[in-house]
Amino acid sequence: MSRVPPKWPPVEVVVPAPHPDAPAPGTKLGPHYAQCFGCGDEIEGGLRLRTESGPDSTIMAQFTVTEAHQGAPGLAHGGLLACAFDEALGSTVGQLLRRPAVTGRLETDFLRPVPVGSTLHIVGKLDGVAGRKVYASADGRLNAPDGQLALRARALFVIVDFSHFTTHGTADPRDVHPDVNP
Repeated sequence: MSRVPPKWPPVEVVVPAPHPDAPAPGTKLGPHYAQCFGCGDEIEGGLRLRTESGPDSTIMAQFTVTEAHQGAPGLAHGGLLACAFDEALGSTVGQLLRRPAVTGRLETDFLRPVPVGSTLHIVGKLDGVAGRKVYASADGRLNAPDGQLALRARALFVIVDFSHFTTHGTADPRDVHPDVNP
């Protein structure tokens, strides 16, 4: 039985040009928040996902799977891999559009196991915008940018005002994407 994947994005969209202040290709990007489990440096056992702006309006991210990231012995936890994609896709939206956004939906396809010690290389791209909805997708490859395809993900993000983070969280909005919200 063959399964036809649903249309993506599921609605009519406009493919946006990157914001004029989006980082140039090759720019190394720091954490959006030091205590973020995905990209921050202050959380023991966190992913410490590293990102940089890539060619053709992409964001490239990578992290190395450690023993702290196991689900089954010797293999990355699936939820943790979904977290890595959420982080990489969130960076794609935030860095390329220079607008704060939150995850509304995340779909992850697990195509092959990701062993401890592997480095996952994720490339995210914007697929389109419809009003406040932003659609993005990414591929994750093992141990090299052109390595075996291990995961795919696509997500819907919703553009929010910076007050979202102070109303629903405890952060000073200047601490969340300080380079976007000085």
